[in-house]
Amino acid sequence: MALARDAERVATTCRAMAGRFERGGKLVVFGNGGPATDAQHIAVEFVHPVLVGKRALPAISLANDAATVTGIARADGFDEVFAAQLRLLGSSRDIALGLSADGWCANVRRGLAVARERDMLTVALVGSDGGAIAAGDEAEHVLVARSTDPVVVKEVHVTAYHVLWELVHVFLKRPPAERPEVTG
Repeated sequence: MALARDAERVATTCRAMAGRFERGGKLVVFGNGGPATDAQHIAVEFVHPVLVGKRALPAISLANDAATVTGIARADGFDEVFAAQLRLLGSSRDIALGLSADGWCANVRRGLAVARERDMLTVALVGSDGGAIAAGDEAEHVLVARSTDPVVVKEVHVTAYHVLWELVHVFLKRPPAERPEVTG
């Protein structure tokens, strides 16, 4: 993702996310491997405002509880670890944000599919060419870090989710009369 080239896509994603937060929704984040730590970091960023005047926004990482993830993996298979949790925790007011270093993580794709079925707003941060996640219809908003180097993808994702956090707050800070109609 070249943030400047994808500026409109990023802004549209943030506006949709802000709309869900305005309606009382929460952010549900997930990824495996290295992106699992990003999922944890994103949840903390949204829940714990570090800037004066920024409000805490409800967020949870589905990668945080090893007992839950491994229990679901043992019972239903690794591809279901996020989908099973989203069936229990997700509602139509919420946002599902899945992370994948290459766009080919079957469990992230399944999680996004279940989230979409539950009418959650679906967002994906993926690397490489976006893989099956970008090619599929599970995510309404897909932001691609166009690199095959996992270190570069991680750094682009870190930058992107900090921009998402900041711009969501920009949309939320505007007085209701000045807010654009929120969709998504």
